[in-house]
Amino acid sequence: MMTEQKRWLAFYLLCAGEFMIVIDTTIVNVALPSIQADLAFTESSLVWVVNAYMVTYGGFLLLGGRMGDLYGNRRWFLLGTALFTVASLVCALASAQWLLVVARAVQGLGGAAVSAIALSLIMNLFTEAGERAKAMGIYGFVCAGGGSVGVLAGGLLTSALGWHWVFLVNLPIGALVCAFCFTLLAPDRAPAEKRQLDVAGAITVTLSSMLAIYGIVNGTYALLAVAAALLAVFLVLESRVRDPLMPLRLFRVRSLAVANVIGVLWAAAMFAWFFISALYMQLVLGYTPMQIGLAFLPSNLIMAAFSIGISAKLVMRFGLKLPIAAGMLLAAAGLGLFALAPNGGSFLVHVLPGMLLLGVGCGMALNPVMLAGMSDVDPSESGLASGVLNTSFMMGGALGLAALASLAEAKGYHAAFAVGALFALLAALITGLLDSRPAEISQGEAA
Repeated sequence: MMTEQKRWLAFYLLCAGEFMIVIDTTIVNVALPSIQADLAFTESSLVWVVNAYMVTYGGFLLLGGRMGDLYGNRRWFLLGTALFTVASLVCALASAQWLLVVARAVQGLGGAAVSAIALSLIMNLFTEAGERAKAMGIYGFVCAGGGSVGVLAGGLLTSALGWHWVFLVNLPIGALVCAFCFTLLAPDRAPAEKRQLDVAGAITVTLSSMLAIYGIVNGTYALLAVAAALLAVFLVLESRVRDPLMPLRLFRVRSLAVANVIGVLWAAAMFAWFFISALYMQLVLGYTPMQIGLAFLPSNLIMAAFSIGISAKLVMRFGLKLPIAAGMLLAAAGLGLFALAPNGGSFLVHVLPGMLLLGVGCGMALNPVMLAGMSDVDPSESGLASGVLNTSFMMGGALGLAALASLAEAKGYHAAFAVGALFALLAALITGLLDSRPAEISQGEAA
């Protein structure tokens, strides 16, 4: 039987694995302008440095969790960590656009396994309500705090050593996590029942997403039609297989369906904000990578603060609908300020206010969106519902980023920020479709 000390050490090991995945997102965003200059990416092709990761991560998130259920959580957590670490080394050594993009896609595969299985293992480590709540609070703080570390580390490493080091930093973390997996994580047990693996579903939805993103970036409507057809095939497959990757019955739950739509719009606006504002600050305002990292720090610190308590207190006081709607409106206002910023703007007047509004808005809305999606789901399907929500966030971010990056190249940064603000505003309006019952349930549970 695992001792108390070993359980918490195992938990911190899982947090370290997830921390590596989280920091990779923001640390790479800060380095994007330097990567673009070094490898001669266009703005529309540079989006694939981010999207290659997001598409495979989002497409295989559900499959990663299912693989752990079928073949052992420890085994697949270790494999995912090792795959992510090796792919990071290839990214760091890449001297061609195609190699960097392919390595980022492989990183996404490893990241999907780590994220999906880490949460499952944490839930298995802590079965008592109080300990589980404490563990999830720490885990949430690690996820949010990883963004703050990423922007600072990205700016520092890119300025001092070059963009290659934003990938090399993953190597020692990944190596340590792999080294301690066997001593801290319990051995895998054979599953109680044999289930089929929905490989066809994962492949179909991933291909559909990739073709949709490529079609948006390049304005290829034929590819968009193929992507839509593949999505239709995916839905047919999911309605017929015994163990679907994304059970369609979950979307009969109104709160989950609405939360998924909000999550898609939220992610489309937020991922585009990270991507486009980094380019705007370097190419228009002339910021160095370190200055870009510091510019993102206030919003990331605010989001981290919300994750460790402020968000829960708002839900306890006001329920779910008001924090989501207010958060999305604040995010829309922040993006609106960026859309109005002049070419020669100053940090204090034209950058910081938008960053603060986005930090508060995102921090206020994210956890309530997840709670809204989970509030009416049967406990036996909570893992699947969580996977569906995470997939919606990643796919929304990938598609929104592709669309807004193309718009930024064609019409300018201000137009892209304005459309991102419309996404956030639409998310705030859709919040009205949530009924009051999930908010009351969550409020009671939180209390």
